[in-house]
Amino acid sequence: MHAVRFAGPIACAAAVAAAVSAFAPKAADADKAPVGWKLVWSDEFDGKEIDRTKWDFDLGNGFYNYDANQWISGWGNNELQYYTREPENAFVKDGALHIVAIKESYQGCGYTSARLKTRKRDGRSLFSKKYGRFEFRAKLPPGQGVWPALWMLPQSDKYGTWASSGEIDVMEAKGQEPTKVLGTLHYGSRWPNNAHASKTYTFPDQGTITDYHVYAVEWTPGEVRWSVDDTVAGTHSFWWSSSKLDGEKGARPKQEADLNPWPAPFDQEFYLVMNVAVGGNFLGKPDRTTKFPAEMLVDYVRVYDRVGGYGAAKPRGAGQLPFGK
Repeated sequence: MHAVRFAGPIACAAAVAAAVSAFAPKAADADKAPVGWKLVWSDEFDGKEIDRTKWDFDLGNGFYNYDANQWISGWGNNELQYYTREPENAFVKDGALHIVAIKESYQGCGYTSARLKTRKRDGRSLFSKKYGRFEFRAKLPPGQGVWPALWMLPQSDKYGTWASSGEIDVMEAKGQEPTKVLGTLHYGSRWPNNAHASKTYTFPDQGTITDYHVYAVEWTPGEVRWSVDDTVAGTHSFWWSSSKLDGEKGARPKQEADLNPWPAPFDQEFYLVMNVAVGGNFLGKPDRTTKFPAEMLVDYVRVYDRVGGYGAAKPRGAGQLPFGK
């Protein structure tokens, strides 16, 4: 973090206020679950280091696509950062997890950062769950080209590779738009016939991502509901999944029989992901106004089960199916 010098009592008071905001006490005790929910997993980040029984790291600047037999750089989005597990990029301090994007030359990339997940790099699960309330309390870095995200991916690609097996974005933000956050579902067929649906939340009263907020998803059979500070930001109950292929790529479904049974792909266990990306197709590159290091603080992560269970899936919501029915 950059040191900042202040002069005079007013500036000193501002510094104290900023420090209090940065390391604000937890908004709710871990044992006080929201009404109708019970806590089943959490990390309060109260220790001295990252709990490796709960979190592993993605490393590098891309992945190997075995379907296409080629290396995909930039994580498929033309991202500019190289993910590490170095303590400069991810550490626990003062009751919070810090994920820091740094402007530095490393392994052919111009930035480093970290991406933590509850899944081992060999595919073993550290934690995954189907349905529940997934809650993060976090403050995010602003800036052109800075992309903080709290999200979820399928533990196993039951219906095929992305996006036929789904992705749940609890929160993602464009650093250059600090008054807004998005919640997004990715689904459909494998790329390039994937689809998505997003909900945008604008903070009231001139609020921004640089303050602590509670970002949550309540995921039940046939419905996903996003909230920010317990205010519902959006609800989605329509999606689809197809494993049909056209060569190595996902095919566009032509009939109901080409779809996986509803509510696929959101009927399987997902694991948790937290990261700060830099650049990419979603929001563009940093510019001279972007301040680095860019740091996301996560006060806690909590996962809840619904008291009494979930019941049957709701019918598929209204929406335009890919084949026009």
